[in-house]
Amino acid sequence: MIDLNSLDQEPFNPPLIGVGLRHAHYEDVLTQEWPVDFLEVHSENFFSMGAAREYLKRVSKTYPISLHSTALGLGSESAIKESYLESLQALIEDIDPMMVSDHASFSCGDIAVDSVHIGDLLPIAFNENALRVMADNVNKVQNRLSIRLKIENLSAYLVPSGSTMSECEFLVRLVELTGCELLVDLNNLVVNAHNFSDPPDFSALDYGKNWLSKIPTDMVGEFHLAGFSAVEIGEIAIDDHSQPVSEVVWQLYEFALKRFGSVATLIEWDNHLPSWQGLLQEVQKARDIAKRVLSHD
Repeated sequence: MIDLNSLDQEPFNPPLIGVGLRHAHYEDVLTQEWPVDFLEVHSENFFSMGAAREYLKRVSKTYPISLHSTALGLGSESAIKESYLESLQALIEDIDPMMVSDHASFSCGDIAVDSVHIGDLLPIAFNENALRVMADNVNKVQNRLSIRLKIENLSAYLVPSGSTMSECEFLVRLVELTGCELLVDLNNLVVNAHNFSDPPDFSALDYGKNWLSKIPTDMVGEFHLAGFSAVEIGEIAIDDHSQPVSEVVWQLYEFALKRFGSVATLIEWDNHLPSWQGLLQEVQKARDIAKRVLSHD
C-alpha cells in the first residue's frame, strides 16, 4: 500500500562531502576510487607546470576538484598581481574545478612599487571602504576568470579598528554587490567565539548559531569543518586544523544543515594528519549527520 503522506515529502538530497588533499595522502588517493565526492587543494601549490600539476590533472579525472586559494588578497588595497591571475586562470583551464574560493581577508601590501604577499590571512575592518575594496577585487576576479567565487569567513586573533558593521552584515552586502557565494567555515566561528566572547557569557555553540542565523539561506555554497588544538577559556585559540572535527562544530553543522539545506561540505585537516582512513571516518560522520538531519524518510 502506498503511504499517501510520503508523496508530499521531498527525497533525501545528500550534500557532497569532500576532504582536503594533502601531500601525505597523494598515494592513497590513487590506489582505488574512494567514497569521497570531491577533493580540495590549495591553488598556489599547483601553479607550476611540473609533477604536482600532472598529479592533480590525473586525480581530477576521478574526483571533482575544489581550488581553495590563500593569496588573492581580496581585501587588499594593492592590486591583485596579473601574474597570479594568469596562473590561476591556467590552473582552472587545466583542472575545470567545481569550486574556486578564497578568504575575506587582506594578505598583500605595497612595498616600493610592488605588491608583496604578507604570508598570512589578516583580518579587515568591516566598513564601507573595506567593502568597496573587496567588492571591486571580487568582481575583477570573477569577470576575468568567468567564475563565481566562494568567500570564506576568517578566523582572527585581533580586531582591527574602524569597523562600522558586523562581519555578517559585511559578508551579506559583499554577496549582494558581487553575486559571489559564501564559504562558511564553522570551525572559524568556534575559534572566534573563543577569542572574542567574554568568558562569563562564553558559548561557542550559541555564538555560531547566532552568526549563522544572520546569513540569508540562499547565500551559502559550502561549509568547512575542522578541529583545532584545545585551549582554556580566555586563551587565544589558533585555527591550526590539527585535530578531528570538534563536537561543537558537529553541533553547528547540524544547525547549519537545518537552516541552509544540502550544502557541499569539506573536512579540513592540515597538521598532525591522520591516516587516509581516518579522514574517511570524518567523511562518514558528516554523511551520517546529513542523512539524519535532511532525510524525510
